[in-house]
Amino acid sequence: MSNTVGTLYVVATPIGHRDDITRRAVDTLRSVDRILAEDTRHSGPLLRQLGIQRPLLALHEHNEDAATARVLGMLQAGESLALISDAGTPLLSDPGFPLVRACREHGIAVVPIPGPSALIAALSVSGLPIDRFRYEGFLPRRRQARLAALEALRREPVTLAFYESSHRVAETLADMAAVFGGARRAVLARELTKRHETIAARPLGELVDWVAADANQRKGEFVLLVGGAPAGDAALDIAGDELLRALLDELPVRQAAALAARITGAKRNRLYRRALEIAGD
Repeated sequence: MSNTVGTLYVVATPIGHRDDITRRAVDTLRSVDRILAEDTRHSGPLLRQLGIQRPLLALHEHNEDAATARVLGMLQAGESLALISDAGTPLLSDPGFPLVRACREHGIAVVPIPGPSALIAALSVSGLPIDRFRYEGFLPRRRQARLAALEALRREPVTLAFYESSHRVAETLADMAAVFGGARRAVLARELTKRHETIAARPLGELVDWVAADANQRKGEFVLLVGGAPAGDAALDIAGDELLRALLDELPVRQAAALAARITGAKRNRLYRRALEIAGD
């Protein structure tokens, strides 16, 4: 056993175009003892194309808790390892957090090898403000939970960033339009750096119709960006909350929301969800 503790390298790999890998990433992958891959079958072709022949070890969401202890032992024995995901920068909605945290707790060096990221690529060309943004990853799969998550973000003044799959992108866009309003600025970034790359900047309502009308725009991997709430929305929400609280003192939730919608002109469903939150508090 070596007296020297190894190093964990967190290596970004291409999100589509294979020429986007950095020279430093290639050199690192060639130099380590093993490569930890989210899916060894997926990463194998890239590594073979680069002429990299290192032992592969699977580290994915179904085994990472059990694998972490084993990998930690390898690092403590002096091996240096590289962590890669299927595409892009590891840990952004990908496995690896338990391992990185365990390395930090045990004094093992964790070194970033930066490179491609679908999130940063989409933000950089979005035309939305990115001096501040909020990354939310994947929204809940179930609609009610997804609506609740979006409602909690509705008043955020910063650009919101999400990942989404082809199976739910149409539903998610429709829910975003329902909660944020169809006029809210948004960007759909699909298949970034790949052959069918699409970057569409349109109001949410238009994106909903566009994606619904073209099945090709429901294929691939997506980054969805939504502009922050207009400055005046927060004041309106405070006034709406005050009205709902007053009505809830006298009326059931459904009736309070209906009356508030008549008074303010706001959407009844949104006020109903907010009334449920207030009543729950």
